[in-house]
Amino acid sequence: MLIGFPTVIIASVWLVFFLINEGQWDGYVQEKFLVSLPFIIGAVGLWFLIAYTFHSKMIQFAVHSRPLERKENMRVYNLVENLCMSQGMSMPKVFIIESDALNAFASGLNEKTYSVTLTRGIINKLNDAELEGVIAHELAHIKNKDVKLLVISVIFVGILAFVVQVAFRSVLYGGHRRSNNNKQDGRLVLIILLVSAIAYFLTILFRFGLSRKREYMADAAAAEMTRRPDALASALRKISGHSTVDDVRSDDVKGMFIENNPKEQGAALSGFTGLFATHPPIEKRIAFLEQV
Repeated sequence: MLIGFPTVIIASVWLVFFLINEGQWDGYVQEKFLVSLPFIIGAVGLWFLIAYTFHSKMIQFAVHSRPLERKENMRVYNLVENLCMSQGMSMPKVFIIESDALNAFASGLNEKTYSVTLTRGIINKLNDAELEGVIAHELAHIKNKDVKLLVISVIFVGILAFVVQVAFRSVLYGGHRRSNNNKQDGRLVLIILLVSAIAYFLTILFRFGLSRKREYMADAAAAEMTRRPDALASALRKISGHSTVDDVRSDDVKGMFIENNPKEQGAALSGFTGLFATHPPIEKRIAFLEQV
């Protein structure tokens, strides 16, 4: 599934040259595409390498989390350890966000970086069975490789978002210079902006669709892991309406939480805008768990 992201980027480069050539597919398009391709792959590869290497630190910084020591909260460690032992998994790192909100997420790309992060609120306000259900949901994301999939998809979406921003600023602040000196450059920037915006739109739709599907799968896996779907459903009821962690600004990180509902932030989420939701409606997730 991840091959879709680099495919969109490479196809976008080809489309830019195709449109510059006024929609004619000839030797010019092929030559320009093949010459630029190594530079595009190199730039994307460098961006990807940096994000891949430092993603854990970036996420911790974005959510203001810190390691939760075993002696500080044996209850959480016992729940995580028991679930890991039952699934034959390695113990992930455990982090805490000092927030009264009720939320949690998993992250990481390999066993050295896998982690489960919980807010202070969710630790304090859920009973053992409910908290076990939440932790099982996050461990399911790790076990199913969802965390790796989502982190990589965020990296590629970030690349296209950067290109869109650069092209948009070029159009916004470079118009006077282009109109007088180089109309061809202005046309090129507009084509890049148009193509990159379409590619960005497609990748975020793909990413959000992927995220919603994975949430259902993690809920089902957590129910099977704990044999208590009712406990996870009860946890989601308590989380509903109380999931917003105020200090977290990044939409990419918010999409990793067990619940991310823009309604809590004042935005409508229905119909067409539902396509941009990272999570299914929590009511549907609860109804699903009640039928398991």
